[in-house]
Amino acid sequence: MKILIKWLSIVFLFFTLAACSSSNSESKEAMDSAKGMAGESTGIIAKNDDRAETDQKATENNVQAEKVAAPAKMVIYQADLHLRVKNFERTVQVIEKNAAKYGGYIAESNVTREGKEQLSGMIKIRIPQTHFHQFLDDAEGEAAEVLQRNIIGQDVTEEYVDLQARLKSKRVVEERLLSFMKNAVKTEDLLKISNDLAAVQEEIETIEGKMKYLENQTSYSTVTITLYENKVIVPEIENDQLNTWDKTKKQFMKSTNLLLSAVSSLVVFIFGNLPIIVTIILLGFIGFYIYRKRKKNNQN
Repeated sequence: MKILIKWLSIVFLFFTLAACSSSNSESKEAMDSAKGMAGESTGIIAKNDDRAETDQKATENNVQAEKVAAPAKMVIYQADLHLRVKNFERTVQVIEKNAAKYGGYIAESNVTREGKEQLSGMIKIRIPQTHFHQFLDDAEGEAAEVLQRNIIGQDVTEEYVDLQARLKSKRVVEERLLSFMKNAVKTEDLLKISNDLAAVQEEIETIEGKMKYLENQTSYSTVTITLYENKVIVPEIENDQLNTWDKTKKQFMKSTNLLLSAVSSLVVFIFGNLPIIVTIILLGFIGFYIYRKRKKNNQN
């Protein structure tokens, strides 16, 4: 009996140990499984983070590309200067030289002379915008007096961006019409697509022309300079004015001729009017005689 109880105790202990080891292995497998799931979730999270970071970088790159594609501030500058100068021709030469130095060119030039004392002119110059203010300072430095200085700036950035958007839209329409034309079978459809394509291409050329004009106006500024020069005229002494002897003889002959002319006129007057003069003298004597006679009778 004791031996049986002993064997039963040994069997019970064996099953108990087996059950414990099985539960330990299951718990271990569960822990390993949990760890694996945790690792997988961590990997998934890491992958999602990487994708989010990649998407963020791509978004930043797109934003940066848009910033690069967008045009900088586009301003059309125009200046109007009125200067009084000491030497007109020298100032014009200096202005032209400075324009060439800064990469500009002369668009218009004219000179006006009013008599001998007033000399004025206008010169219109296109100068790169980067040297606009420096060129103005150099031009004013050549003046004796700055009479007027006007600067106008026109911001055309919004207009240029709008033209870019319109051009992009028209390009898309042009590509679609070209693809439709390739697939067109009927002549009627082909003609209609051709007309639409010609109208779109004409609009594209107009938009491109406006954009080129704005680019030219913003890259080159217009400077209009009006110059005034007042000259003091000194009368020149001619050689004939210094010949005193000839001038004396000439004046003597003039006075002699004048005297002879006066005598001649007097002689002509006397002899030509002699009958009238004689008559007036006789009438005078007769009148004087009658007057003396009456006076004498009155005294007696």
